[in-house]
Amino acid sequence: MMQTNELKKTLGPVMLWGLGVGYVISGMYFGWNLGLAEGGTLGLGIATLFIITMYVCFTFCYTEMACAIPKAGGAFDYADRALGKKWGFIAGMAQNIEFVFAPPAIAFAIAAYLNLFIPGDHTILIAIVTYLIFTGVNIVGVRFAATFELLITIIAVGELLLFTGLTLPHVELSNLAVNALPNGISGIFAAIPFAIWFFLAIEGVANVAEETVNPQRNIKLGFGAALATLVTLCILVFISSVGVNGWESAVYAAGSTEAQDTPLVLILSTVLGENSPFVHLVAGVGIFGLVASFHGILLAGGRATFEFGRVGYFPKAMSYIHPKLKTPVVALLANTAVGIIALFTGKTGDIITLACFGAIVLYAISMVSFIKLRKEEPELARPYRVKHGILASKVALVIAVVALVSITIFNLTIAAIFFGIMGVSFIIFNLSDSNRVAEPDQTLVSKTA
Repeated sequence: MMQTNELKKTLGPVMLWGLGVGYVISGMYFGWNLGLAEGGTLGLGIATLFIITMYVCFTFCYTEMACAIPKAGGAFDYADRALGKKWGFIAGMAQNIEFVFAPPAIAFAIAAYLNLFIPGDHTILIAIVTYLIFTGVNIVGVRFAATFELLITIIAVGELLLFTGLTLPHVELSNLAVNALPNGISGIFAAIPFAIWFFLAIEGVANVAEETVNPQRNIKLGFGAALATLVTLCILVFISSVGVNGWESAVYAAGSTEAQDTPLVLILSTVLGENSPFVHLVAGVGIFGLVASFHGILLAGGRATFEFGRVGYFPKAMSYIHPKLKTPVVALLANTAVGIIALFTGKTGDIITLACFGAIVLYAISMVSFIKLRKEEPELARPYRVKHGILASKVALVIAVVALVSITIFNLTIAAIFFGIMGVSFIIFNLSDSNRVAEPDQTLVSKTA
């Protein structure tokens, strides 16, 4: 039988909601609290409001492109069509960096939660085992992976609602004003990567467009419902965490100056005591939220790498599809290998920031692509068309550019690593024949379920 590199269509709107929320929900469990150390309550709060504005505008515009061009490459495919192969390559590389380096940060947090129950420090071992297990789940099949994702996402959302139910009665608004801007105005900009972490990777929904039944309808429903859910959870978690005893209790354990990866456990311990069964419940079930994002981003990242291989920008082996399972096996394994190497840096905050660099560059190029497609391809079939799309895309673009400049200024070393990877990759791309390959197979765009 002839081997094809087409992905199987199986996903509906509920599955897409589960993926969209699942990709992101770990950002509610950890990582965001590191922004409090940079900007305090007010600094992270202001940064988060701007980032929410960016994501709302971005998501509606991105949904329009995902419905019009339902391909596994997401931002890469949109930029390639709108801006040409070189910008397509840059967008695709930024996307790959985001999806490859977000999982190691989440794997660290999974290990941190499990270490609460396992004597000794087994962080690296737990993180590696986590990679191997969930890469295997993704290889088994997209419907199985998406069903698993939906189930653990529902559990994770339920636990966040339980957390807020337990802590909101103890919230005092005066606590939000305690040392609210410890590092001045600069703290707002320094907190931006951690505000982005609240929502990082929601755009991964577009990367399974090629595996979606009736993508023109279902992506709009799944994407929109996921964003509404995440904004609500973000606000609830922020207020119910910081409002209990000020922002420092969400970052540092009592008597410590080392930032922790378990803010929800810290807050509940303050309210109910360390030995409360609810603290152990949140610590145990909290792993589901982290697993949801870890597993979901692995899924989306595999599709992004697969698409790069399919068009020849990565080695063609990356486009291999298992003949029976219809999943991008080589792409998933390659991403896992890079992620495991990143684990040995041991720096959660730096890995988060590196992933955020990829995301912000991806967002900026995507919004330029949106504007270009609207102006130069008005006849392109757009089953979903966002109202005031040009204005929304420009708002998202401006915020993304400000965020990119801010993150660069406050993270010069990580910026050098990110732009170094991008620069070297782009040079190799230009020196090779990759930028002269044929256009991706357009027949996949027109296929229906």
